[in-house]
Formats: sequence, C-alpha cells, structure tokens
Amino acid sequence: MAAEAASDPVYTLLSTAVDAAFYRAVYPDLAEARVDPVGHYLHSGWREGRDPAPWFSTRGYLELNNDIGAAGLNPLHHYLMQGWREGREIRGSGLAPRYYAGRQATEADFGWSFDPGAAPRPTPPTAVPRRRAAVPPTPGDRAAVAVELDPAYYLGMNPDVASSGADPVEHFLNSGWREGRDPNPNFSLADYLEAYPDVADAGINPFAHYLAAGRAEGRIAKRNLGFRYDVIAALPSMADRLARVAARNEPPRLGSAADLAAAFAASKCGLADLHVTFSHDDYTTNLGGVQLCLQRESRRVGELGRDHLHIFPAWAWPTVRTVANEAPVGVLWNEALVGYFAPALVAQALGEALAGVAPGRRTFAVHSLLGHAAQDVLALLAAAGLREGFFWLHDFASLCGGYHLLRDDVADCGAPPPESPACTICVYGETRRAHIGAHMRLFEALSLTVVAPSQVALDTWRAGGEFPHAGEVVHPHASLTPAGPAPAPGKGPFRFAYLGVPAPHKGWPIFRNLALRFAGDPRYAFLYLGKQPMPGLPIEAHPVSVSEDTPLAMRDAVQELGVDAAMIWSLCRETFSFTAHEAVAAGAVVVTGPDSGNVAAFVQAGGHGRVLPDEAALAALFETGEILELARARRNPRLHDLTFSALTVDLLEGGRP
Repeated sequence: MAAEAASDPVYTLLSTAVDAAFYRAVYPDLAEARVDPVGHYLHSGWREGRDPAPWFSTRGYLELNNDIGAAGLNPLHHYLMQGWREGREIRGSGLAPRYYAGRQATEADFGWSFDPGAAPRPTPPTAVPRRRAAVPPTPGDRAAVAVELDPAYYLGMNPDVASSGADPVEHFLNSGWREGRDPNPNFSLADYLEAYPDVADAGINPFAHYLAAGRAEGRIAKRNLGFRYDVIAALPSMADRLARVAARNEPPRLGSAADLAAAFAASKCGLADLHVTFSHDDYTTNLGGVQLCLQRESRRVGELGRDHLHIFPAWAWPTVRTVANEAPVGVLWNEALVGYFAPALVAQALGEALAGVAPGRRTFAVHSLLGHAAQDVLALLAAAGLREGFFWLHDFASLCGGYHLLRDDVADCGAPPPESPACTICVYGETRRAHIGAHMRLFEALSLTVVAPSQVALDTWRAGGEFPHAGEVVHPHASLTPAGPAPAPGKGPFRFAYLGVPAPHKGWPIFRNLALRFAGDPRYAFLYLGKQPMPGLPIEAHPVSVSEDTPLAMRDAVQELGVDAAMIWSLCRETFSFTAHEAVAAGAVVVTGPDSGNVAAFVQAGGHGRVLPDEAALAALFETGEILELARARRNPRLHDLTFSALTVDLLEGGRP
C-alpha cells in the first residue's frame, strides 16, 4: 500500500484516524490475511459496517446522518473533512459504541473473539520528523501569523514565554513552532505535520503554510476527532503509569520507632479512645472532595476527645500494593504529621503503645485502599485489636483500579467480570484481578459495614462485586434545607457555568466546545468557577477554592455571579457530587447527562434541572434557545442551606460499631 499512501490523499487522511491495532483485534479475519487496515477500510470495510477505531461508529454515523449514506460517501472521510465542523454525532449502533455501552460484551454480540494475550490500544500520535532545516519566516508569514495567532492563548499556555516578555508572534515564528507550541486553540502543529508529511519534509512552519496555502487546499488545521479519541490516544499502560509515578517520587526520610512512641504518648485520652483511618493521601495538605470529608471526620473525632490515627501512602499510587511492607506510609496523629515509616514499624509501635491500656471506644474506617497493601492494613488493625469497622465508597476503587469505572477513561463500563472481553482491551484490565484480590482479602478478614454516599453508588457496588460484608449504609456527604427565595436576577445573557476541576471525565471538553461554538451568540455567557486560568477561551474565569475554612465558597460564588445553570456532565458514575448540591443551594439548576450516577439521580429526584440523553441534545438546547427556559428570571428559584456530614462519626454517634 506504500504507493497508494503516497498518491491518494483520502488514504493519507484516513491513516491519521484508523486505529490499526483495534481494527486487527476486532476483525481477526483481516489480521490473519495481513491486510492493510487503512486500505481495507477505505475500499470495503466501511461498506461492511466495520468500525475504524473505538471512538467512531460506521453504522452509527450513517444512521444519524442519512444524507451521507444516500450519497454513498465513506463516513469517516466525510467526518474528518467536514462532519466535525458541522457538529455531527459519531456514535450510534455500530461496534465501537456498543462496546462502550456500559454492559458486558459477548462474542455473540460482535461475531468475533478477543485474544486474551493482546490488549490493543491506540498509541499517541507522533509528529513526522522534519528532514530539512527550518525555512525562515517571510514577511508574508509574519503578517498572516500576526492576524491569526491568539496572544492570550499562546501566553497563557506558555508561562515561560509570558514571563520572558517576548512578543508572542515573534516567539512563535522564530522558535515556538519548532518547540510544538500551538498558535491558537483551533490549530494543532502535531496534527498538521502528521497529516501532511510534505510540509514536515520541507521544513516549513506548518501554521504559516496553512494560512498561505493549506486552508485553500482544504487541509485540516486540527484533527478534532473528539476528546475521547485524544484521551485514548494519550493513555499510558498501567506499567508505564506506575513507572512514571515511581520515577518522580523520591523515597522520604524514614522516621524511627522513638518518633512514633513520642507521638502516641501525646494522647488526648490515654489511648483509650482511638479512631483509625486509611486513605490514598495526606488529607491535610491535598485538596479535594475526599480530603475535605476526612477533615470533617477528623475534626469531629477531636471534638469528642478521641485520638485520631490516619495512615496514607508516602506518595500517590494508582493501584493497591500487592506486597506487604513494600513502601513507606505517612502517619498523621491528631492531624499532625509524625513522619514516614515502614508499615510494619507503625503496627509494632502502635501495638506496644496500646499494650496494657484498657480499651475504651476504638473504631476504624477505610476511605481508600489505593497505595496500601491489604496485609499492612490488616497488621495495623490487628495491633489495635480492631476487626469491626467501615469501608467507604467514595469511588469504585474496590471494583477496579480505574476507580471511575470508565473503560480506557472515556466510557462507562459498569464493572463487568474481570475475565470479560471488555476488560482485556482496557488499560485497567491488566491489573484488575490483583486489585480486586487485595480488596477481597480485606473484606474476608474483617467485618466491614459498607457506607455509600448515595443509593446509586451502593447499587453500582453491589452489581459489580461480591465482597462479604456485615452491613450497608447510605449516608450522604451533604444535605439541602430550603432557605427562602433567591434575590431577583439581573438582566443579561443566560449564564451557563462549569464548576470545579476542568477534567475530561468531568465533561470539561464538552463545555469548552460548547463555549467555542456559541461564543458570538449574545444570548449566552459561559463561566468557569475553579482554580485554573482559561487562556484564549471565550469563558469568564472566576477563581473559587473550597477549603475547610471556606466550605461554602462554591455555593456563594454561584449565587453572587447569578449563574442560571451549571453543567455537571460527568462521564462517570459519580458516587455523590458536591458541585451539584452547591449549584442547587445557590439557586442554579443542573444540566447533566445519563451516565453521571448520583448527579442524574439527584436532579431527577428533586426536580433540580435536566438530564439529557446525549451531547447532541445539549447542543440542541443552545441552538434552539430552549435552554433559556432554565433562566432564573423564568424559574423564581429558591436558595438552600448546605449541611455537611461528619462521615463515620455520624455513624458512631448513631449507635453503630
């Protein structure tokens, strides 16, 4: 196919999107025949309804876009050339979306079988190397780039350039493009060079080429295959992920038995009343929902006059440990960091400190096993004489190392059996058996009451695993109490906001693309409330940081900014959602999708907004203006007080173990 690749521009374009590993894996008849996946899909594969990559459905695209099928066009080629610009939906009833449909796939569904020894995944795209020295910019290049480069975006994405005081246009022309720095959010240097090797071979600035000739020739400025493709393309294997974590974390200086003994001696109650907790990190220095929960639990433990021992891995680790005493742990004693120690030493020191002490109320809760070895946790609890306790479902880490239950971080999987075909091609499948095994060891050795912050979380956990446990409790992290009508809204455009961390699994790319699509529409204003800057985007960025000292910061910001609706479009099954509760407490409504777990359940149960079937429906609300029905002026919203729980302490005070 070498001659075809060199002479056929359609083949060249499709080669940037067809996932050869996926194509061979799901269609073994082609692998055995050693056919070229790109050429096969180009000439016959699409007509046979075969999918070129996990993110694109051939049948789905044709079903959703009847005009393409009627014209006899190759669906992937049409999408790459113009469909993405038109906002056409790419998923439907084809193989790829059914594979990602959130249920266990079977061989009968697809008519093919997986090779258990293979875990095909697309690899990150690599720019074509330039074989000639870079061509100096011409006056025409300089003039064109000056018009099209976005200075705010360029400087925002490159703080080193901003701090140097360099002119963004000159920096880009002289060195930035060779360093892979994109000139604006709509052009990708890497994509352009990969798609057009003639430009790479010539040593031409790809953006200057696009402005001078490429755009008129119909060349694509940015692949725009959807953020799911980008996530999958950049997804490292678990082995690579663990290696990277290990490489960037130096072993901490280890403390001694004397350090632990001195800490335990400084007890509030003579060590009689003790609460022990485990989590994935130091909740006193890291910020997030689970960390804030632990802060509240620890504060309440202290108010009761009890000692609190918290154990966390010395550095963040994306799965459980399988070898006892393999890595050091951090020790917090009554919220003060004692230091880092070998797990066996902590168990020994705790046992010695408690020897001869008449036990009062001693309890424990496991908030996360990530980074821990089950053997280490059991040894420490044995030293404290503890067996009955609580296991929290802040996420689904007990079911999979991919604790969001997102197959390859892009689509809900529903936690199928670990031996299922779906797990064999997911990045988390390679470690899932060991991960579940470690949790099973914990549940079999202890008497654990499972605590979920929502019924949705508990139902998902029940369906995904069979861990022996003593009981189940649903205990929300927060609750709403009506507090009266909201102030009359001001005039202006409909204010649509994204709250919190701008991450793909939280739906940030969907919000960003929506803001870009309707940037010039005077009916709408798009806001971001969080800690990240938003350079070069038509989005109002408002810094908001929720902490133990400012627990209502997000609620207050939503109210003060007059947000009409908050988009909380999680791709994963949220076990709770503070942002959903904060938005509603402030008088906004929530707009979410069907896979968002407790967000969708919360919205439906309380009439707090809209649960839409898909992203196309969300875009349609803005296109037609129907979203304006959710404006504050049309709803007369009410405010709510937001009350936070003390987590495990609430259960202890309620009479449970």
